[in-house]
Amino acid sequence: MEFWQNIYSNFNPVAFNIGDIAVHWYGILYASALLSAIFIAKWIIRKDNIPIDQDKFDSYIWWSEIGVILGARIGFVLFYDSNTMYYLTHPWQIFNPYIDGVYAGISGMSYHGAIIGFALSSYLFCRKNKISFWFLADIAVLGISGAYVLGRIGNFFNQELIGRVTDVPWGIYVDNTLRHPSQIYEAILEGVVIFALLYWYRNKKSFNGELTLIYGISYSIARIAAEFFREPDIQLGFLFGGWLTMGMLISAIFAIISGMVYVKLKRV
Repeated sequence: MEFWQNIYSNFNPVAFNIGDIAVHWYGILYASALLSAIFIAKWIIRKDNIPIDQDKFDSYIWWSEIGVILGARIGFVLFYDSNTMYYLTHPWQIFNPYIDGVYAGISGMSYHGAIIGFALSSYLFCRKNKISFWFLADIAVLGISGAYVLGRIGNFFNQELIGRVTDVPWGIYVDNTLRHPSQIYEAILEGVVIFALLYWYRNKKSFNGELTLIYGISYSIARIAAEFFREPDIQLGFLFGGWLTMGMLISAIFAIISGMVYVKLKRV
């Protein structure tokens, strides 16, 4: 376990450099997650013979991917960044990868923001093309849940979203302090487990949108559980001076909304 516990001392988060630009493993895995979501969704379409026009689905991919990227970044600025007011008054800086003329990349992505961006772009696409939003979303969440694993592994390699202090033998050292590998917990709970659940249930659903709403509920529960092992964001800390984190709060809101919509659609 010694190598594992000291993995951050033996691993370079930068995969390679292109001139003065450092390409991080996080960026590679984030891009791989976006591509994997497409691959998984298309695989499900072929496997289950889902009746959908391929050209329209390919067009939908662009809409949803743009929504995910915009939502992830804007969501981080709104929910987690300590400089929210600066970005709201200087919105062109939200996607500026340069700091004082030096390339620093874009850091800070919110998964809840990505889901909101995905939902909005999907709604606009479906309205424009007269396609059922829930029908498309049920396909998309299978790809999203499966690809999610790569995103959290990217967080792990980028040495961010670190876990809380622990003494478990599989803990990893972060600045000489043993911590839970919370990113791996999230990859398993919020990715592998939920994808397996949705994949198993996909042909048993009783209405369009059921997979999407089950995802919203199950992801939120898994995220709340994982947050107990994850260090709260340093700029926010625990909310209201207690044990609640921003991730828990937003997840609880998502779970409640998903549950309410589930009940409503179930009754239709």
